[in-house]
Amino acid sequence: MIYTEAPRPGGEARVQGASQPPLLHDTIPAALARCAAENPQGEGLIFTDRDLRLTWQQLAEAVDRLATGLLDLGLARGDRVGIWAPNRPEWVLTQFATARIGAILVNVNPAYRLGELDYALRHVGVRALIAADRFKSSDYLAMLADLAPELGTCAPGALVSARLPDLRLVIRMGAGDSAGMLNFDHIAATPADPARLARATAALSPDDAINIQFTSGTTGLPKGATLSHRNILNNAQFVTGRMNFTAADRLCIPVPLYHCFGMVMGVLGCVTCGAAMVFPGEGFDADATLATVADERCTALYGVPTMFSTMLAAESFVHHDLGSLRTGIMAGAPCPIEVMKRVQTEMHMTEVTIAYGMTETSPVSFQSLTDDPVDKRVSTVGRIHPHLEVKLVNEQGTTVAVGEIGELCTRGYSVMRGYWGEPGKTAEAIDEEGWMHTGDLAVLDAAGYCSIVGRLKDMLIRGGENIYPREVEEYLFRHPAVQTAQVFGVPDAKFGEEVCAWIVLKPGQSATEAEIREFCRGQMAHYKVPRHVRFKADLPMTVTGKAQKFVMRDAMIAELTAAQTEKSG
Repeated sequence: MIYTEAPRPGGEARVQGASQPPLLHDTIPAALARCAAENPQGEGLIFTDRDLRLTWQQLAEAVDRLATGLLDLGLARGDRVGIWAPNRPEWVLTQFATARIGAILVNVNPAYRLGELDYALRHVGVRALIAADRFKSSDYLAMLADLAPELGTCAPGALVSARLPDLRLVIRMGAGDSAGMLNFDHIAATPADPARLARATAALSPDDAINIQFTSGTTGLPKGATLSHRNILNNAQFVTGRMNFTAADRLCIPVPLYHCFGMVMGVLGCVTCGAAMVFPGEGFDADATLATVADERCTALYGVPTMFSTMLAAESFVHHDLGSLRTGIMAGAPCPIEVMKRVQTEMHMTEVTIAYGMTETSPVSFQSLTDDPVDKRVSTVGRIHPHLEVKLVNEQGTTVAVGEIGELCTRGYSVMRGYWGEPGKTAEAIDEEGWMHTGDLAVLDAAGYCSIVGRLKDMLIRGGENIYPREVEEYLFRHPAVQTAQVFGVPDAKFGEEVCAWIVLKPGQSATEAEIREFCRGQMAHYKVPRHVRFKADLPMTVTGKAQKFVMRDAMIAELTAAQTEKSG
C-alpha cells in the first residue's frame, strides 16, 4: 500500500497522503451499528474498576436506550450537550447517544473550575449538561449550584438560569438525587424506541457538526474546535489502521475521554475495527494501568510520554506480565527517544507507533508504521495519513525546502469546520486555500518522514541564534539521573533570551546544576547549554500531558526578578 507521495530530494517540503483506504461516508451511529452487526458477541466496552463488560450488541442497545431518553427530554439534532466527567461508562454511552440523535457533544475538561466552566457553557450555548458528582478535588455538583443557584428551587429539567441562559437540563451521574437535576441512570433506562431513533439518525449527514472540543487556551480564552462525523470517524479509522487493528485486539485506554486521544483515537478507533475498549479507571494511575494490561491481556496501549515514563518508573512495573502487548501510540507531546526505546523493549511494544496532530485536525496528521525502521520510529512522527496534504512554510508563507524548518500546515478531510462562534479566529487558523496553520515547527526528510522540532511560539532567540527547546530536551533525557525535562527561554538583558531547563530527577537520583551544564558542554553549541537549571518534584502539565511552558516561564521570570531585586537592594 502506498502511504505517501514522498517529496523529491532538494524539492519543496510538501507531501500528500495516499488515496487508499477510501474515506468513510458514514455517521457515527452507522459505524456503531455496523460494528455491532458484524461482531455482536465480541467484547466492546470494559471498565475494570467497575467490573463492567458489554458486548458490542449490548453497548448498541444501551446507547439506544439513552438516546431515546434524550429524545424524550426534547433534545434534538444540533443541540449542544455538554459532558463534564472523568473516564466513566456514562461518558462513552453519552458520546454515542448524542451522535445517534445528532446532538453536538461538548467535551468539558474534568479539571475545569468555576470560571472555565462558566465560559465553556455560555460560549457554545450548552442546553443540557451531563455531569459526574465529583472527581478528585472537584465537587462538580457544588460548582454547578454556584453557577446556577436556581437549581435549588426549579423542577428537574426545567432550569431557568440568569447566568447560563441556554442551560435547561442538568443530568447528574451516580445513585443519588440532587435538587433541580435529573438522574442519568433513570434516563439511561428508558425503553428504546427504534422507529423514532431511525428517523433521527436518517436525518443526519456525515458533514454535520457532532463534537466541540476546547483548545488548551494557553495564549488566551479556549476556542471550541468544531468537528464533524466525517472528521473524527475517518481519522479514527486511519489511526487504528496504521497499527493493523482487528477485532482480536484489546486496547487499554488510560488517556482522557474528553480529549481526541481517548474519544477519537481510542473509542471510535475501536469501533471502526471491532477491537475491545478497555478502561483502567477514571483517571490515569500507573499501577492500575499496568494491572489492567496484564489481567486483560491487552494488545495495545495508549499514553502520553509522561504516562509511559511513570509506568516504567513504578515499583509494580516488574510484577506485571506485559507480554500480550504488541502496539499502541505514544503521542500528545514530544516523545523522548530514550523513553521510546524502553517502551519497545521493556514493555514489549515492538510495534508501537508515534502519532502527531492537533484537536483542530481531528487529530492525527502523521503516524509511524509498525514496521518502520526503529530509527525512524524513535526520531520522527512517521509519515502522512491518507487523504491529507502537508506543507512546511516560512514566515513569508513560502514553502521551505526538504530538510529545512518550517511551520506545519495541514489540508484535507480532517481539518475542523471552524471555531464555534468565532469566524475571525477561524480565518486566522485556516487560510483561504483550506490550510490549517498549526503553529508547530517541523522538518520533512526526502522519504516523507516528519520531525517536530518545537512550537513557533516556543522557539527562543539567544544573541541572534535560534534555539529549538526540543533538541536540548532530547539530550538532557540521556542523562542517567533525568526522568523528564522541559526547556524554555527567559528574558536576558545581554542576549535577549537565555536557556532555562526545569528537570525532574528519577527516584533516588541526584544531580547539581553544574553537573547538568557540564553534561551538555562539548555535546551541543555553547549557546544551547542551559544557563539556568532548576530541579522540580513535578512539572506543570495539562490533563493531556502537555507541558505548560508558559507557567514555567512566568514562575522563572518571577524568581529571577526577585533575586535581582534582592541583589540590587
